[in-house]
Amino acid sequence: MPAVLIHGVPDTHRLWDPVRRHLSRGDVQAWDLPGFGAPRPAGFRSTKEEYVDWLVERLERVGEPVDLVGHDWGCILTARVASLRPDLVRTWAGGNGPVSAEYVWHPLARIWQHPVEGERYMDGLRSASFARDLTDGFDVPAGAAERTAARVDGPMKDSILGLYRSALTVGAEWEPGLARVGAPSMVFWGALDPACRIEFGRRLGEALHATKVVELDCNHWTVLQRPAEVAAALEAHWETYAGA
Repeated sequence: MPAVLIHGVPDTHRLWDPVRRHLSRGDVQAWDLPGFGAPRPAGFRSTKEEYVDWLVERLERVGEPVDLVGHDWGCILTARVASLRPDLVRTWAGGNGPVSAEYVWHPLARIWQHPVEGERYMDGLRSASFARDLTDGFDVPAGAAERTAARVDGPMKDSILGLYRSALTVGAEWEPGLARVGAPSMVFWGALDPACRIEFGRRLGEALHATKVVELDCNHWTVLQRPAEVAAALEAHWETYAGA
């Protein structure tokens, strides 16, 4: 059974490259979500429900339950998948993606959700300034920030707006479903994340009856800032349920 890694916003599968270099298993897959380095199907509007449906359909094609992992929006979406289709998930792990009715969207998310300001922001977005924002505001290593910012193209901008505008009340909508997640779960979280505070990681762990909540001494992008620690936590999690 493979491990499947799902990125968040504004990322692609390359987000996971630093973590994958520290993993010993050879059956790890990192997928691009539609619009984030991968084409969008015809008529795809990039809503949260469409991304969940897309993940379910692709996981069905794997043919066996997977070790499912998500970061940021990848965390939110994969937790939803695990709540709707527990047959597709052997274990689950996720980080820095809150699923809580009490969570208030961060300022940039609220700009993206605005029907006028969102387009204005995207029209004015430049890779160099965005990379600086990632480095100065979230402590993303400079090289990784530059590579991440350079991949924010037109389809990704449009997909970000569609996703966030579909998610005004995602916490209230999806939090109750967490009780249906049956897969053994583990949460990893950047304890210094200003956008998704550590309390939401702890609450997610409680809701999922997680075996462990790994609190890392870093900001939001744990997989770029602490890749060795994230990889070690994942492998310990998977090893506990090997053969299950």
